[in-house]
Amino acid sequence: KIMVLSGKGGVGKSFISSMLSLALAERNYRVSIMDADIHGSSIPTLLGLHDARHYADEGGILPVEGPLGVKVVAINLMLDSPDLPVVWRGPLKSRAIIELLAKVKWPEGDFLILDLPPGTGDEAITIVQSIKDLTGAIIVTAPNILSEVIVSKAVNFVVKNNVRLLGIVENMSYFKCPESGREYSILGKSTGEELARKYNTRLLARIPLDPLIASALEEGVPYLLAYPEGEAAKAIRSLAGEVLRILQQ
Repeated sequence: KIMVLSGKGGVGKSFISSMLSLALAERNYRVSIMDADIHGSSIPTLLGLHDARHYADEGGILPVEGPLGVKVVAINLMLDSPDLPVVWRGPLKSRAIIELLAKVKWPEGDFLILDLPPGTGDEAITIVQSIKDLTGAIIVTAPNILSEVIVSKAVNFVVKNNVRLLGIVENMSYFKCPESGREYSILGKSTGEELARKYNTRLLARIPLDPLIASALEEGVPYLLAYPEGEAAKAIRSLAGEVLRILQQ
């Protein structure tokens, strides 16, 4: 059970969560993913589940089956339309997460990836208090000083709640020119390694900017499956391998 979080939005946390799930499923692991971002649920879109909806039977709420057999649970899959806003205060959000954890008919599996919203508020607190056997947490950051300061809050949240910090992923780390092979730091200086040193943890991966990610979204196909040889796809598979290596130690 791995939670993926960040101190701020816009760092591509849901992209990392969804593609990591697929990369693990490619290795024949049984994977479920829960989108705990009540207001900004985006896992269904990233996995190409545009018309899917949750149903229920006598045993509970049924996860939606996504690509490669990944089981998906998300508030957006319960709405009449995915663009409807969820206007809830904190207590309602916490209750919704607890009820999903309790009432979903979770299949037997190897991994549950928990995609959290930005920050360290109600949803994150509810997850760490409700799931006592969390395996660990992955922190997602981006290469600039502002991200470094705010993401540090997420690191401290994980440590304070006695959750194992598996490491840091720096998303949008660089752009590799397909013609020259030269790398460009478009968003600024890389801060992932400094964060990892500061908190005595690992930089699990540097995920590059890849224009094909936007192309995959427009096509409605998960990036990892649409462009398996893309630069970011290679880095995501490397991330999956690193996570597996750490968990097997």
